[in-house]
Amino acid sequence: MNEQKKGSFFVDTMVYTKRSIVTIIRNPLIFIPNLIISLFFLFVYEGGLSGISQLPAFEGANYLAFILPVSIVSAAIGGAGGAGQALVKDLENGYFSRLLLTPSSRLAIVLGPIIAGMLQLLIQTILILVIAYFLGLEVAAGLGGVIVVLLLTLGWGLAFAGYSVGVALRTKNAQSAQAGTFVFFPLIFLSTTFVPYELIEAGWLKIAATINPTTYLFEAMRSVFIDGWDAWPLVRGFLVIALLCAITITFSAVSAQKAVSSD
Repeated sequence: MNEQKKGSFFVDTMVYTKRSIVTIIRNPLIFIPNLIISLFFLFVYEGGLSGISQLPAFEGANYLAFILPVSIVSAAIGGAGGAGQALVKDLENGYFSRLLLTPSSRLAIVLGPIIAGMLQLLIQTILILVIAYFLGLEVAAGLGGVIVVLLLTLGWGLAFAGYSVGVALRTKNAQSAQAGTFVFFPLIFLSTTFVPYELIEAGWLKIAATINPTTYLFEAMRSVFIDGWDAWPLVRGFLVIALLCAITITFSAVSAQKAVSSD
């Protein structure tokens, strides 16, 4: 019986994920502007700030490799709202209520748009990496390092898509769901965004960077881009992502349960 439930849950999740992916494909404006903005900032930062990589604190690192994680993470935060907005549409037109009448797992209904948002970010990241390669990106850890970056991206996308879906279920409003993701943009800039930690002068900014989870994601990606295989930054990066995923998926699951109770 348990095996049947597990099989049913898997099938339900795949069905709702497929539906969410089709929705994203039919509405490219959900992700194309965000991708363009991320690439725009990558070009601007690389073109305008690459000279500071000559400072001793950079230890000769290529500034493109240093700034690239910022573009990837900003794509994640900016694109996370897509998963929530798709769910809001279902809530507004009554389709979500009809889904609740089916024998499908409630968690599967929520996981569908979350996984679709995660895969959307993965594709965006691959495109960003390809463009960065043509700009001269060299990955010290080789192909394995690229795979690690993609895994980190998947985890980050899962975390933010879970948050977006949770906000959508709570507010049942597209504008609120989108605005809910914007509060995380300061995380990008309250971190080691443009310079290494050693070059941050303001004491309050150093404290913010220390407690900011984005810092450890930046360091994990930069370690494979610049240093090669360094275990400690990777361990911290994956631990932070695991914690964020646990929090946001739980948040979305609890929000779904409340949505069920109110309908």
